[in-house]
Amino acid sequence: MIPFLKNNNWFVIKFIIVISILIPLSILTYEFIVLGNESVVFLANYPLAISIIIIVYYSIIIVSIIVWLISKLLALLTLKNEMRKIEILHLQSQVNPHFFFNMLNTVYGLVDQDTDKTKKLILKLSEVMRYSIYEGDKMTVTIEEEVNYIHNFIELQKIRYHKTIEVKFTTHIEKNISITPLMLIMLVENAFKHGVENLRENAYVHITLKVDEHKMIFEIENNFDESELPRKEGIGLSNLKRRLDLVYPKMHELTIASHSGKYKAQLLIQL
Repeated sequence: MIPFLKNNNWFVIKFIIVISILIPLSILTYEFIVLGNESVVFLANYPLAISIIIIVYYSIIIVSIIVWLISKLLALLTLKNEMRKIEILHLQSQVNPHFFFNMLNTVYGLVDQDTDKTKKLILKLSEVMRYSIYEGDKMTVTIEEEVNYIHNFIELQKIRYHKTIEVKFTTHIEKNISITPLMLIMLVENAFKHGVENLRENAYVHITLKVDEHKMIFEIENNFDESELPRKEGIGLSNLKRRLDLVYPKMHELTIASHSGKYKAQLLIQL
């Protein structure tokens, strides 16, 4: 790119534009007024050197404009991608804050009651926090890392609630794919928050994950207390939908159904 365009020197740009307009106008004026021609053929009967200079000049102008437009378009696309990454990371940073506060309260309550259980809880909590902080800043993680994180999350929830919970987590992974981190956990957290937390007995959470070369299917079902107010779409679910739109546009399908005290969500992602 020529310097005046690269440096965005608008004074020089305006000067070049004016010159570019004046050259053909000067030629037309010379042809009509000085030579008295009734019609004009651009650059006709002009010395070859002058014709070549003028043609090269306009060619440089045209090429420079094209290059400038392309550079601006690439800069716009780069900015759009960077803004998209920033939004994804911002959404990821919002995951699980209430969960950690609740777990810290649980740790505090267990300190004087059960030292061994408290130690185990702190170790599990540190693993979950480490993953959320360090892996959560990445654009992708392996599905096995995400599964391990979910297992740790479930173990913490079992310790937290002082009641029997039936939790089944079945996985069938044919390929260790990469996915955006802290995505599946939102559905798991909702199952405990809106289901297990409000049930005194017979609470259950059933989770199934299937992954092959073409798709990933994540299903989760839990029961809930029908006497509670109808579940509204919270920040976590809105967060998940936005992240899916950003990371997997037109490649995902999230379906949610609630009936007879059962809540089921299914997330399908095409790979």
